[in-house]
Amino acid sequence: MDKPDFHPDLPPPRIGVLLVNLGTPDAPDPASVRRYLGEFLSDRRVVELPALLWQPILRGIILTTRPRKSAGAYAKVWTDEGSPLAVITAKQADALQQRLGSEIAVRHAMRYGRPGIGFRLEQMKEAGCERILLAPLYPQYCAATTATAVDDAGAALARMRWQPTLRTLPPYHDDPAYIDALAQSIREAEAALDFAPQALIASFHGMPRRTLELGDPYHCQCQKTARLLGEALGRPIFIAFQSRFGRAKWLEPATADMLKALPEKDIRKVAVVAPGFSADCLETLEELVIEGRETFLQAGGTDFAYLPCLNDSAVGMEMLEKLVRRELAGWVEE
Repeated sequence: MDKPDFHPDLPPPRIGVLLVNLGTPDAPDPASVRRYLGEFLSDRRVVELPALLWQPILRGIILTTRPRKSAGAYAKVWTDEGSPLAVITAKQADALQQRLGSEIAVRHAMRYGRPGIGFRLEQMKEAGCERILLAPLYPQYCAATTATAVDDAGAALARMRWQPTLRTLPPYHDDPAYIDALAQSIREAEAALDFAPQALIASFHGMPRRTLELGDPYHCQCQKTARLLGEALGRPIFIAFQSRFGRAKWLEPATADMLKALPEKDIRKVAVVAPGFSADCLETLEELVIEGRETFLQAGGTDFAYLPCLNDSAVGMEMLEKLVRRELAGWVEE
């Protein structure tokens, strides 16, 4: 049957994979950071306060004072290529594209900032992707990370007349492939150090304690990741939470407090790893590498090392390919 004259030309159907991470400002300057923080901190999944109460605080105090300070922090870790998180996530997408082959379209997006999730989904659909795997790169599930990425994808679908079919990569906090990749990466990084750490600290992104009380599994999944990682390495791991914000009670112990306390226990050589981050970013490169090191040494520590995230390393990409191929089963022939 011939197509009618008015029928649009359509690209051949394809499978797509969309890697999603949190986001970053476009530049390390106050104006860019203000736009980014305005979007990020206006998300009701991130700040679970009534808008009538929170928005005046956000617009009146936080967005007036915090952007300049945060811009200074971003400037410390910014590279010639751009924001580390943006650069690494793009490299992860490129590496995964090479591993999966040209028949599958791999793209990346940010929940806040650019490229946005909705933009990418529309772009992929126009390119023929009728089935898309949404892959939030958060090993541990949290409403403020995984759920809001899925929310944003759903909002984008609501604007489409012809929607692609969507699957979502589930959290992989206890997946053997993830634990094995972390253990191998840590062993390799520690082997390159010029000292033997007395302690290994797993620093996860902090969340308000209220999220645990409301039923968010994030805290429990962080604990399980650390336990399984310790078993894989055959050694105990200290667990801590970083990146506190505001006056709410947060998950404990705080990473900064732990780094201050360990030298008092005669633990003066430490290595820190951030298993909850799939790519190095402001929170790891500035908060841990710079501030964490300074805190530990000022407290009496002698040796400090930060062990990089999996990023686009061979072991990290092998793990991600394995997880993605598993979720594409039925769509793609092995």
